Amino acid sequence: MPVVRPSDAVVHEMHGARFVPYATPATGSRELCAWRGEIPAGTRAPAHTVSREEIFHLLVGELLITLDGTPHRITAGDTVIVNAGATLAVENPAAEPAVSWVTTSQGLEATLADGTRIAPPWAN
Repeated sequence: MPVVRPSDAVVHEMHGARFVPYATPATGSRELCAWRGEIPAGTRAPAHTVSREEIFHLLVGELLITLDGTPHRITAGDTVIVNAGATLAVENPAAEPAVSWVTTSQGLEATLADGTRIAPPWAN
């Protein structure tokens, strides 16, 4: 399906955030996955290590991104390159929600600090 409308997207929720995928194998993408992330004010997602590179672009708001232990405050328009094997934590300390656009290759998995492995459906 070459055109994916917002009404076609299946919304997923995890760790207090919403993931709205547009490009996935289910929508016809053969190599890449892309989604909109909605991070409510006060949300703190657990740190996780990613198996594939992610490009994280902030559309609205501000976030505290901790990448391999180094915190980075990002604002709308900033892009974070998260290499495969990096550990990422996302926090929205602001009073307003933040919205991001994330792109990765199919097959992304995330490993939490306790060893739990997650294969998010919006990236597989």
